[in-house]
Amino acid sequence: MISRMKEIEERIQLILECIAEESAKGTPIIVEGLKDMKALEALGVSGRIIMAKAGGKSIHDVIMEVEECQAREVILLLDFDRRGREWTRRLRQRLERSGTRPNTEYWSQLLQLVWREVKDIEGLVSYIETLKRR
Repeated sequence: MISRMKEIEERIQLILECIAEESAKGTPIIVEGLKDMKALEALGVSGRIIMAKAGGKSIHDVIMEVEECQAREVILLLDFDRRGREWTRRLRQRLERSGTRPNTEYWSQLLQLVWREVKDIEGLVSYIETLKRR
């Protein structure tokens, strides 16, 4: 059991390192809100982070903000709950139509690891701390 927890922690850390590398290269990241952005920063991910639901933004507003970045790809890291999954699906479709490649690979990998334990990106910080204590 302990080794399983350690393995999950290491896999999450590896995913976060990959996200940080992509972000350092200029790939924007879309999260839901300010707490998610702060959580990513606390986990070592910086760079261009777009908040999808801050200030009453619509999906169209988010797409426009991505287009302003002139990025070919964007990483989607929305919450793991039903609404987050729906926003991820809708954003992915709209981004593809606008010519931007939505990267949901990291989100999917994290979802597989934490789906029973964590419902949002901001919850990753405390979850990782819990894994380290076990």
